[in-house]
Parts: sequence; C-alpha cells; structure tokens
Amino acid sequence: MKHYKVVVEKHLDGYVAYPLGLKGVVVGQGDTYETALADVKSAIRFHIETFGQEAFSEDSPVLEAFVAEAGVTQ
Repeated sequence: MKHYKVVVEKHLDGYVAYPLGLKGVVVGQGDTYETALADVKSAIRFHIETFGQEAFSEDSPVLEAFVAEAGVTQ
C-alpha cells in the first residue's frame, strides 16, 4: 500500500478532494468528508491502472502540505 497526500476542501455544496503530486487531474467529491476521500481513492486507483505509476511525480514528492490564510490590503 502506498500513501498519497490528499487535499480535502469543504464547499457550500459538499466536499472536493484531490491528490498532490499527480500529473493530470484526479478529483473526488461527495456530500461528506469521508465520501469525498473514498471517491478520490477510487479515482487514484483508476488513474494508476489507466496511466501507470508514472502518473505520479516522484521528482519532488510532497512531504507536507499546509493551509494558511493571508490578509492582503487591496
């Protein structure tokens, strides 16, 4: 089993999840955090089966991901 960093975002109409370090677009969605995470796992498996393990960038693996909020004067 290989582990991937996944971002899960909460929106007004549900959740969206996507892996970091992937070449191409892979997205999962759902009404709950758990559903979106399960959907993106399924999408990752499908992407690897279709395009091979090379679909993931190994040159610069994501070690950590952070979410920050920055106030900017306009």
